[in-house]
Amino acid sequence: MAHTGQRSEDWSRPGRHRGKHGKPKPHPKTAKPKTTKPKTAKTNSRTRHRTRSQTARRALRKEVPSTVALLADERDFAAMRHYASFAFDDHGVYLRQMEGLLKALAAKGVHTTVALFDPVAYEEFCADTRLDPDTPASRTRYTAELAAAGGTVIYEGQPIDRLVPRLIGVADEQATWEYATALLSRAGHRGECRDDTTARAAFDRAGAALRKVVEAAGPGVHHLVCSVPADGTSLVAVLHADAREAGPPKLPEPSGLVFRTVLACGFALRSPGGLVLRTIVADAPETVRGWALHDGWLRPLSEAEVFTAYCTDAETGEPIPPEHGVEYRAGIPLGSPE
Repeated sequence: MAHTGQRSEDWSRPGRHRGKHGKPKPHPKTAKPKTTKPKTAKTNSRTRHRTRSQTARRALRKEVPSTVALLADERDFAAMRHYASFAFDDHGVYLRQMEGLLKALAAKGVHTTVALFDPVAYEEFCADTRLDPDTPASRTRYTAELAAAGGTVIYEGQPIDRLVPRLIGVADEQATWEYATALLSRAGHRGECRDDTTARAAFDRAGAALRKVVEAAGPGVHHLVCSVPADGTSLVAVLHADAREAGPPKLPEPSGLVFRTVLACGFALRSPGGLVLRTIVADAPETVRGWALHDGWLRPLSEAEVFTAYCTDAETGEPIPPEHGVEYRAGIPLGSPE
């Protein structure tokens, strides 16, 4: 007989069926199988702990704000495509995916702001910080810097086609403020000396002039535009002031800050700029008034000057038909500066 290498048990031999103390040893076929205690309690405990941890993390996630940097312009989008780590090749698809991301964050209760992604500024940022521009981590860090610098828009569920123009406007406003601030600071330098009182006095005077203009215009919704030629370019600031209710007019920030800075820049540099005010009142025609920057204050324009300014093409000098339903009026004298 061939040996299989496995010892067989002969249960017919005497003594093989007896265990210790002579008690019958159970036959393998009839022995009770070993039983293990159910782990239900332990498993449930682990599940509950994991569920509580997940719930806590979701709650904490709502406490952490998010910032999304958006490539709003097709040329800016194309400039990012030469990075291998940039995963998109179609601007329309990219915008739709971004909109989906914003909606998902809002659905989770996450406060989200949106900034404008500038490829040129991003490349300079990476060069200054010695970061590899071809990584998502570098783009994330640049986005964090944008959020800290300001110039963001709060996402409140607005469609992407409304969000993009608003975002571009805010970015332009931020750039105008930064440039005007630099010019205003430069106005305080005289040789090697620095005189901060010049810039500060101009800024205070600009705030006083803005208040006087809005108060003199009376109730209504006011749309103000300040234009100041400076350093070979033109600084333009726009401000909407709501004076329909009793009390001081509502001047939104940061638009109010940008407007005051541009106007202060014109005062400090003695620039020949101008300020135009359009007022909308219910059941009345719209009115347009104007002032010229003169000797560090606002000189009211005559009705003819306002009409000429509005009805002349700034580039060609050709006349432009007046707007229908708009009355062109002289600027209101504002008195002496405070």
